[in-house]
Amino acid sequence: MKICVIQMNSQDDKDANLAQARSLLQEALEATKPDIVVLPELFTYLGGTVDGAKQAAETVPDGPAFEMLQNAATNHGVFVYGGSMAERDGDKYYNTTLVFDPSGTLIARYRKIHMFDVVTPDGKVFHESATYTPGEEIVTFDMAGIAVGATICYDLRFPELYISLVKAGAKLIFAPAAFTLMTGKDHWEVLCRARAIESQCYLVAPNQTGPYVEDGVERASCGNSMIVDPWGTVIGRARDGVGFFAAELDFAYQDRVRGDLPSLKNRVLS
Repeated sequence: MKICVIQMNSQDDKDANLAQARSLLQEALEATKPDIVVLPELFTYLGGTVDGAKQAAETVPDGPAFEMLQNAATNHGVFVYGGSMAERDGDKYYNTTLVFDPSGTLIARYRKIHMFDVVTPDGKVFHESATYTPGEEIVTFDMAGIAVGATICYDLRFPELYISLVKAGAKLIFAPAAFTLMTGKDHWEVLCRARAIESQCYLVAPNQTGPYVEDGVERASCGNSMIVDPWGTVIGRARDGVGFFAAELDFAYQDRVRGDLPSLKNRVLS
């Protein structure tokens, strides 16, 4: 299974972000010819204001982002893992991942469970729950015969979610993110590798990169998108800036790792 990861620098301009995503998808799919392509968290709108994020939200199955992802899947015959985007459902808004199979069928929808409500060490305030309602469902689904688990960004800090996904059968877990530069420089790779090691899953983590502005304050995402194997080895990594890369996943190797180090079978506490 070949996976292509796209790293973006999204801003508070949905049209521009969709144009960036569309261009990167086209270039990446033609260059790498993957089975699966994946985008980062909030690829349609990042930063800006609460009102701006809500205005950028789409109802499923409507809207230009939904259509773009679906078309990418059908036009290239690939699975498209849509990072995440703002979704409106009634009077609630969610940070939501949409996944399409090669026929363009929506096969999974995950709403981010853990809200990023923190003050980072540099004093910047993040209040995700001011915009989004937390999801309540753990999501796994089948992708070409492989059980896949869905997470988003801040979920990385909660290992119990990852173990729950493994208990549901996951062998591959996605973690699209807009991980901050301040925390990401110290924690991003450590968390990605730790979640892969303890779950003995492949972890695919596309991240936003570079600066953006939220409520008049400049912020930045740390980039360093990566794919980590079940031993914790980084087998693919993005260069600085906007771009993409691809790597092959070997599930026979994963079976050997799980057989040689049966930590999942040895687990006592749930």
